[in-house]
Amino acid sequence: MTDTGTPTAKAPGQDPADIPLHEHLRRWARQAPERAAYLWYGHPVTFAELDATSDAFAARLAALGVGKGDPVVLYLNNCPQYVMAHYGIQKLGAIACPCSPLNKAHELEYQLADLGARVIVAAEALLDTVAAVRDRTALEHVFAVRYGDLLPAEPAIALPPELKPGLGWTLPAGVEDFLGATRGGARPPDVPIDLDGDVALMAYTSGSTGMPKGAMLTHRNALFKTRAAAGAAGITADDVLLSVAPLYHIAGMLMGVDIPVLTGATTVLLHRFDPLAVLQAVERHRVTWWYSVAPMNLAVLAVPDAGRYDLSSLRYNSVTSFGVTYTEALAERWRALAPNCASAEASYGLSETHTMDTYMPPGAVRWGTHGLPVPGNEVRILDPVTGDPLPPGELGEIVLRSPGTFKGYWRNPAATAATLRDGWVHTGDLGRLDTDGYLTFVGRLKEMIKVSGYSVFPEEVETILARHPAVAQVAVVGMPDPERGEAVRAFVVPRPGHPPDADALVAWARDNMAPYKAPREVRFLDALPATGAGKVLRRLLKDMG
Repeated sequence: MTDTGTPTAKAPGQDPADIPLHEHLRRWARQAPERAAYLWYGHPVTFAELDATSDAFAARLAALGVGKGDPVVLYLNNCPQYVMAHYGIQKLGAIACPCSPLNKAHELEYQLADLGARVIVAAEALLDTVAAVRDRTALEHVFAVRYGDLLPAEPAIALPPELKPGLGWTLPAGVEDFLGATRGGARPPDVPIDLDGDVALMAYTSGSTGMPKGAMLTHRNALFKTRAAAGAAGITADDVLLSVAPLYHIAGMLMGVDIPVLTGATTVLLHRFDPLAVLQAVERHRVTWWYSVAPMNLAVLAVPDAGRYDLSSLRYNSVTSFGVTYTEALAERWRALAPNCASAEASYGLSETHTMDTYMPPGAVRWGTHGLPVPGNEVRILDPVTGDPLPPGELGEIVLRSPGTFKGYWRNPAATAATLRDGWVHTGDLGRLDTDGYLTFVGRLKEMIKVSGYSVFPEEVETILARHPAVAQVAVVGMPDPERGEAVRAFVVPRPGHPPDADALVAWARDNMAPYKAPREVRFLDALPATGAGKVLRRLLKDMG
């Protein structure tokens, strides 16, 4: 590459900042090379280091034959290596494809097969799962990440028990050390990027029919929503962010991967949520901005002697009501702990729009709503039957249109046509707009289940449960749950000769799918309610209480 620090030439009059996010990373590597992009339990990863390591990984991918438009899977939890890989993939014009590290073999195999991916970056603890499905997929190359490799000798804040500093390891055959691939200063080929046409990210999401689908998000989608999110929060290079939400989840990615490289802000990165670590991080690193989910706030408030930590630096906390509603009363409790911190409901959004379709203006919070559309985003409420626009206050389907609107579903034109119509994303969600334009999300038209903010599609869970030898038929529904928002309940028709054992089936499910997808309860029936054509009537199952 002749000049990795120079963005591709722009047309006359084009905004010089109208470049892919990875070019903003290059910009900060030039302007503030020694500034910490991430603080990993006290270990700084500078913008220069992040740029160089992602360059080197892109070069290694290129040497393996990965090119523009090729999917590369990320199968790991929060760590600096995740960000290095994410931007290395995108610098090459390839597609970053996050896969939840909670996913078990069946789920990983499905996503790998759907993508036809040849390369995966996986955590050391997940290599056995990768090995179990490798021969049944197109995988040719595996990079391994060890979370402890970049930990400091003396961590600045509490480490999760599962994190251990790296002390040398023996890699399985056919597996390459990811960190080794990021060293040596190699540079990738210069790949021109079409902001509007080239796919940067594949976010797997469940819709109203079928298995999970890959939502193709372009570089423009990511840039638009990152600008919107940073602008709504007023984030600048002087801020210190706290990133706790999973980076593989679209909201955690926006807040913890995208915003830092656009704004040049330093991000304190945690491997996972721990209430004590949050308190320590805010105090030690003078964190100014945090995105959380409401149960996190409750857990921090419950820490003994939480008040002895100095949280005076925290000026804003954007909160999503997953499982617990973030109310004005809860915000007042939080303000008592963090006296200079304003907080409110974060936003409404979905994977197909790179999330954050609305924002809550800090000076005009309207409790019980999800805020106003971000600038450049159009929100309408349509009659679910006629498709006609509805006036303010009326309940209907939420539809969205903006530069954040996805390109379509990967290799699924039928699903794309059903969801993306004339540039509008038909969400399948119910909501209303008030006379001032504030959106309130009410519920879902579709049968997708939301468990602690994660999307769970019934047919996916049913497909896995049907593998159990005792299951003849199965149907899954979501039921209200005070802790998770919703929980999965399975109705099973047992095979002859297999006595019903609900506890055993729940335990098997937890071993064979991500924990949030596994049913919390199993009920046995002689037959599932169905139409004459054989379609299961899930609404009747939900009515069983």
